[in-house]
Amino acid sequence: MDTAPDTIVLIHGFWVTPRSWEEWKAHYEARGFRVLTPAYPGFEVEVEALNADPTPVAEVTLPQIVDSLAQVIGELEQPPVLIGHSAGGAITQLLLDRGLGAVGVTLNSAPTEDVRVLPLSQLRSTWTAFKNPANRHRAVPLSEEQWHYAFTNTFTEEESRRLYQRYAIPAPGNILWSSVLANFMPGPQDAHVDYANPARPPLLFISGSEDHIMPPSVQRSNAKHYRGDTVTELREHEGFPHLLPAAPGWQAVADEALDWALEHATGPRVLGAQ
Repeated sequence: MDTAPDTIVLIHGFWVTPRSWEEWKAHYEARGFRVLTPAYPGFEVEVEALNADPTPVAEVTLPQIVDSLAQVIGELEQPPVLIGHSAGGAITQLLLDRGLGAVGVTLNSAPTEDVRVLPLSQLRSTWTAFKNPANRHRAVPLSEEQWHYAFTNTFTEEESRRLYQRYAIPAPGNILWSSVLANFMPGPQDAHVDYANPARPPLLFISGSEDHIMPPSVQRSNAKHYRGDTVTELREHEGFPHLLPAAPGWQAVADEALDWALEHATGPRVLGAQ
């Protein structure tokens, strides 16, 4: 690329909306960047509205989400930095696999297809979605207690409650079910990426050591799936839970993520290429 990216696209995860990026958006804008926080289809309204009526998010599919974000990115004048949290990390990988974005960073990323690591803490964190098959066609909420275990286990109960009220919404059960079933169904699934894609832009995995829902073992396995000479790196930060974007010390992680991205944002780059 002739010029460094001037736009950052922050991609949120499930059980939250773009509001979860509010601190990072302001932080990056203060550094002079244009920052976009696009919502998934159905997630465009405020947290309070989705909690009152979650039906808009109940049946959204992963391809619909990826296509909607691909359109946003495709309309930009130059490829942006992509930063995704949780499910947004998996979506970031899918977008990079399409050749979209100049570089990608994932925070506590959900896994893409064929990443079969399934820690007990992850099962406990997501069990509310799978204990009833009918949830496959519903928007599935977390209780305050479940949120504290899955997202904010390093926070006090009082702060966890505040973040729950500020950010938490139900998640689309059909995508949660599909992600679990993907590794047991024949043929490519919605979260399929070409791990040997030589044109994929550089990718950094950032993992929080205390994450229950997407613990470091998931990130390590996902990163190891990538083959070839495309740039793929993994860093782990001690003491951070799943809701890393709101955890104390997030500013340093945000700066590290962006600095790495700007250093590696040379478009689709292959190590050793002239």
